[in-house]
Amino acid sequence: MNDPTPRFLPGLELSRALYEEAVAPLLQGIPHAAALLGPGSEVPGLDTERSTDHGWGPRLQIFVDRNHRRIDDLLGRSLPGRIRGWPTRFLPDPDDPGNRMLTDSPEGRHGVDVVDPRTWSVERLGFDPGHGVRTIDWLAVPTQRLAEVTGGAVFHDDLGEITRIRHALEWYPDDLWRYVLACQWRRIAQEEAFVGRCAEVGDGLGERIVTARLVRDLMRLCLLLERRYPPYSKWLGTVFASLDAAVEVGPVLERALTSARPATDLAEAYRKVAELQNRTDLAAPLSPEPRPFHSRPYPVLDAGRFTEALLARIEDPALRDGVPVGAVDQYIDGTDALARLGPLRDLAGRFLEEEG
Repeated sequence: MNDPTPRFLPGLELSRALYEEAVAPLLQGIPHAAALLGPGSEVPGLDTERSTDHGWGPRLQIFVDRNHRRIDDLLGRSLPGRIRGWPTRFLPDPDDPGNRMLTDSPEGRHGVDVVDPRTWSVERLGFDPGHGVRTIDWLAVPTQRLAEVTGGAVFHDDLGEITRIRHALEWYPDDLWRYVLACQWRRIAQEEAFVGRCAEVGDGLGERIVTARLVRDLMRLCLLLERRYPPYSKWLGTVFASLDAAVEVGPVLERALTSARPATDLAEAYRKVAELQNRTDLAAPLSPEPRPFHSRPYPVLDAGRFTEALLARIEDPALRDGVPVGAVDQYIDGTDALARLGPLRDLAGRFLEEEG
């Protein structure tokens, strides 16, 4: 960009301006949907001025059933050079492979992706929700992808298909909701006694590592209880802080990460989150009070009780009686793995076959 940097606008606001002021007048009479969905900090409304240094700018998806190339060419010829002071075109950054930078150069390409809804859905999710959403579809899609498709904003939708897709994926069906909650409690049950044991043998580093893992799992559990898809790690704390539960649970979790006795603070956090679980009426209510781990003086919740209570309310036998591993990002959290939908679907399918 040759001019001084324009005033920062949240990306959703900038994209809406791009559509309403520049793109919509060019598409009159053409049935379409316009949205900003998918990856990018602006989609959940978490972008700041810092975000403008890579991949950020006026961008959209335009969903049409046909004539993609013709519409793309029309936009390339007719879009204004700037919108709200920001260039509407991008060029690859020669000093930063994989990054796009905003440019006033006529050689730049606009940031409007012209696609059909079905192709885009399969690319982002691994399946077409227009044909229904099966159990494997829910379990094989990372929650970050579900957040990307159901977040952002739809500015226009003549076709109705994008609106239907977002509605279909708004939240898990009740059986699947119970299942992913059960599996999240199970993760806590598997490690909740380790904090005390690490402390007992003088392993301070191990105690902190396990505490941090449990804090992360409790944060994700709170998101699931409030019907929010957990985001990837960069935004986990920010999105968690927006929850109702964060008012009570957040300070306890922060204290657990720094206190001399994290097991005690975690026990208080378990109690508060268990009370949240009880209020959902998704399972029979259970005592939220911590207790010793067998004969050892480590305060735990015995979180497996909540797993069993949730599974007992599930009607689908494949979920109720099978391997309680959950959705893919409850047992896989590597970025490279979660970016490859094909292998994730294969893996999720294998677990479902074992469940059957």
